[in-house]
Amino acid sequence: MSKKNTLADAIRQLIEAILKALGKDIGPKRTWHQHVVPYDDGWAVRREGNKRITSKHRKQSTAIRKAKTLAKRKKADVIIHRASGGIRDRISYAE
Repeated sequence: MSKKNTLADAIRQLIEAILKALGKDIGPKRTWHQHVVPYDDGWAVRREGNKRITSKHRKQSTAIRKAKTLAKRKKADVIIHRASGGIRDRISYAE
C-alpha cells in the first residue's frame, strides 16, 4: 500500500510542477473583498489580506462608495466595519 501512496504523491508533485511551470496558481486564491475600516481620523478602504490601504477618506459614506466601485468590478464583497472594529454590514456583488 505504501507503493500506491508513493506513486500518488509522485503524480501529484508532477502535476503541481507542470501547473507551476505553466503559470497556473495552485495555492489559495486571493480575494478582492473590500473592507471599510476606521483609519486615523477617518475611514479607509483595504483589500482583504492586504496590510496597505487602498484609499483613505474623511467620511465613512465616501469610503463605502469607493469600496462598492472596486467590489463591483471584481464581483467581490464589501465588508463595512464599525468605528469599534466590529462588522456592521456586508454587501455582496458576487454572481
